[in-house]
Amino acid sequence: MFYRRKALLSLLQIFDNQLEKLSLQKLLFLFVQIQKNNAVYNFVPYKYGCYSFQANADLLTLEKYGIVYEADTEWFRKDECDYIASLKKHDRQALKLLKFQYGARSRDELIRLTYEKYPFYAINSVVAEKYLSSQEILSLQKHRSHASDTVLFTIGYEGISLENYLCKLLRRNIKVLCDVRKNAFSMKYGFSKKQLQNACEGVGIMYHHFPQVGISSDKRQNLKTQADYDRLFLSYERETLVNSSDIQKEILELLVRKKRIALTCFEADFCQCHRKKLAEAIANLPGFTCQFEHI
Repeated sequence: MFYRRKALLSLLQIFDNQLEKLSLQKLLFLFVQIQKNNAVYNFVPYKYGCYSFQANADLLTLEKYGIVYEADTEWFRKDECDYIASLKKHDRQALKLLKFQYGARSRDELIRLTYEKYPFYAINSVVAEKYLSSQEILSLQKHRSHASDTVLFTIGYEGISLENYLCKLLRRNIKVLCDVRKNAFSMKYGFSKKQLQNACEGVGIMYHHFPQVGISSDKRQNLKTQADYDRLFLSYERETLVNSSDIQKEILELLVRKKRIALTCFEADFCQCHRKKLAEAIANLPGFTCQFEHI
């Protein structure tokens, strides 16, 4: 079993195998803050504050295995395994500290506490007015990005979680994510088309898929050196980019309208990704007067 799932089950265990759904997310978030650099989950500012897509997906997987079950508003643990004993020492200590500090807090108290202490994670809350004063609501503006200059960004999702990826977009006030993969499927959680689209829209970012400017997976086999990538991208420029000017113009029009958009694919290193060549092609179109930046 993945270690992060053991930590999640340990959280349920220390709270008598039962937690209200929102309380679980808030307590897991607070547990991660105690863990600091050893975080088992990452979070994103969502409709009700801090939220981990991965933790929710793990709970659904554990339910399939019969380890937990879901009620209308709560999660319950069914098995009798001692997951706390399987944690590393510092995580056992963090869990005990969490229970001591926050174990008596109600759901509403946990929501208010996380909104007050970690306001970035409250910026997309649809219930913030219930928990924060009017002055505190206004102060949330300080934690939103207000960057408004027109920029074409590119970003890869290799090596980062869905939550960290979304936070990178939010911290740059990116309005539209343009998925430029030929086939928007990924073995990495959260990055297949429907998952990514739902996650983006959940935090207020539009999602568009442009498969016409992607590279088919069979052409990406056996790429070992930068020279291999350079040959692939030369072919990409001569074939795909030459024949997709209409899509490039569509992306440029989207950039002009929305001001801050990002092209996305897998590779962390943009020198090994076709999104670099695509961004350069768009930057060379008539009417492009903006910046472009690789995240």
